Amino acid sequence: MSGRDELDHQSIGDFLGQLAARMAAPGAGATGAVEAALSASLVAMVGRFTKDEEHADLVSGIVAAADAQRDACLEAAADDEAAFSSVAQAMKLPRGTPEEKAERRRRLSEVSLDATRPPLAVLASAAELISLATCLLPIANRNLVSDVAAATAAARAAATTARLAVEANLPGIDDDAARADLVAAVAVVEDLARRADEVETEVRQKMRR
Repeated sequence: MSGRDELDHQSIGDFLGQLAARMAAPGAGATGAVEAALSASLVAMVGRFTKDEEHADLVSGIVAAADAQRDACLEAAADDEAAFSSVAQAMKLPRGTPEEKAERRRRLSEVSLDATRPPLAVLASAAELISLATCLLPIANRNLVSDVAAATAAARAAATTARLAVEANLPGIDDDAARADLVAAVAVVEDLARRADEVETEVRQKMRR
């Protein structure tokens, strides 16, 4: 059974139990992916309860996009666990001789770079989900606007967690250009957090009316 299949058949309680256990994975990377998947599920749910015929096509597109992002985030969660396992294996390589140290360092740099790919995918998903929620909010079912804010809050959490997961791998990467690209890639998190805060502010205003 693949990592994604295991996630699909795992209860939330089992996942949380594994997360709390003294195990190498799942960890922060998978957590960020699940946070983004929760955001996607909330966006899709609000869309499915939004029945305004005038905006039916737009809402249908939002729901389809949110469903696709949920799938992508679950894939990223499984990929993150596999990537972390590769990093853990590289760290166990022998380093008794200069040659062994060099090979260990080369391998660790390679797998550390690979390990940034799942959280970067989560970061991209978080950005898309904040955009979807922002688009949905003006036409969302009035009774569910708080869920739109909850979706952006989850996406914001996913983005900040993904940034940490990327940054945790930077020390192991020898390629200066790759490190610079990664630092630039995660710099968008501040803007995503600002956009998520704007949605929450608007939702709270709507709920007071």
